[in-house]
Amino acid sequence: MRRKKHSKELKARIALDAIKGQKTMSELALEYGVHANQISRWKKQLLDAAPDAFNWGKDKEAEKKEVERDRLYKKVGQLQIEVDWLKKRQVIWDKHR
Repeated sequence: MRRKKHSKELKARIALDAIKGQKTMSELALEYGVHANQISRWKKQLLDAAPDAFNWGKDKEAEKKEVERDRLYKKVGQLQIEVDWLKKRQVIWDKHR
């Protein structure tokens, strides 16, 4: 028997119905053709993920940190190239003395 694949929208709708509590797990299982244990897991996943839906500020802060980190890596690379160039110039300068 093949496993059924449910869309994320359907899973969310079923989990929301379970959270509302207007119907029992058994009623929801019969209505949607999904095992009650699966509905319980989706309900738990939805409740666990709900606080992340309000993390907009932290996402922007993380993005700013990433941009700053990238800028610093670029600067370190540029300085490393300059140091290597100066070392080569020093070797050439020492040979001409």
